Amino acid sequence: MSDTQHPKVGTVGWRDLTVDDAESLSAFYQQVVGWQASPVDMDGYDDFAMSAEDGTAVAGICHAKGGNAGLPAQWLLYIHVADLDTSIASCLKLGGKVIAPARTIAGQGRFCVIQDPAGAVAALFEAS
Repeated sequence: MSDTQHPKVGTVGWRDLTVDDAESLSAFYQQVVGWQASPVDMDGYDDFAMSAEDGTAVAGICHAKGGNAGLPAQWLLYIHVADLDTSIASCLKLGGKVIAPARTIAGQGRFCVIQDPAGAVAALFEAS
């Protein structure tokens, strides 16, 4: 597959903000930075895909519900890895924690959320 289909390992591919009230925060970022919000149906509620002025998708603003329940309210970076299971094992071996277990996004890949030994949180993403 081409590089456009598989992002380079080690790059940040996406960012999400998970909060109690995604609707209010999406309105906040629309006013503050000029993003446009598009609702994303989450089976009973909407999260939001945020786009720049030119329509380029730049971030997600998500409710702390479902699979996002328990995630801290902060911007979460998704870092591309070659092999999610290997990266998880390395994280644990080096003193990190998995705070949201690996799960699949249909047609896109697998990810988990880790906490490094200093307490910072990031998502690891393996493209399919």
